[in-house]
Amino acid sequence: MMSDISYLELTDPAKWVTVREQETKIGQAIRGLSEEGTYEESLAAAWGDGQRVALVGIPESIGVRANLGRAGADDGWQAFLNSFLNLQKTGLLSTHELLLVGAVNCDDLNEKAAELDATDAHDLATLRELCAQVDARVENILTPLFEQGFEVIVIGGGHNNAYPLLKSLHKVTEEACGAVNLDPHADFRPREGRHSGNGFSYAYMEGALEFYHIVGLHQGKNSASSLRQLQDAGMRYHTLHRLYERSFVEVMDEVVAKAVSWQRPLGIEVDVDALNAVPASAVNYVGLSLGQGFQYVKRLAEVNEARYLHLAEAAPSLCSAGFDEGMKICGQLLSELTTAYLHGRERRR
Repeated sequence: MMSDISYLELTDPAKWVTVREQETKIGQAIRGLSEEGTYEESLAAAWGDGQRVALVGIPESIGVRANLGRAGADDGWQAFLNSFLNLQKTGLLSTHELLLVGAVNCDDLNEKAAELDATDAHDLATLRELCAQVDARVENILTPLFEQGFEVIVIGGGHNNAYPLLKSLHKVTEEACGAVNLDPHADFRPREGRHSGNGFSYAYMEGALEFYHIVGLHQGKNSASSLRQLQDAGMRYHTLHRLYERSFVEVMDEVVAKAVSWQRPLGIEVDVDALNAVPASAVNYVGLSLGQGFQYVKRLAEVNEARYLHLAEAAPSLCSAGFDEGMKICGQLLSELTTAYLHGRERRR
């Protein structure tokens, strides 16, 4: 019964599917993780049956609040399941290669965090300690996936989870990784305790991240010290204002060429607040389009070294039209970006 990882919450796809006669939804065709044997044994069995891409949810907002942001990212996984699992199975996606692993259960940590006030220095320090506990859980669930050979799509939670993602990939491959991040923020803040704004700086300083490029960075939304730290580490970016003036196809040609040149395990990172008017902790009304986000993910997923897609910070409860609308908006957006990754990896065949 996989008691070896008590905080892995398996997801039953049937609970999310609205059944209709003479139709097959993705949720009716996708494989869930078996409860038989240990976690590693279940992953090996799924790999043996042809699954190659693992879907993992992280329902938490602790890292965002530890970065003095607004909670809500804990609902992104639920929004995704409700949308993606109800898409039609038509053969356009390799559904038979997908493994629905489940979620990193953070309920106990979320409950502790809910009682804390981020404006209080002591409580803020406690939130950052809780974020480090989320790190450990995420790493323990992701490491066996990378060891088995799976590509991973991680959905929900704050951008803090880039750190355990890169750390896991680094541990398994024994190589410093590369990452491209679609984000107005560099998330390269000082290492002042773990939060959603310093996942990449922690990964860099610990040797898990060597190459890092940001697409859509807004210089007015990053501190001078963060940008200086980024520059000192030799990291580069395409600013949002340059993207306004240039062909996005040409920009992505440059970004993909750079990612290929690294010749390292590649992480594809997306903070959904890079996209226009998506419900998120830091909602953005001057962001990129969904079409540009789709193109960004698809093009990078075509790179042979791509090992994961991370979709962070979608927060349905922060939708100005209400929670239900927020669930629809976030669910459809996360489903499209997941589809983009699956389309992109098909091009590698």
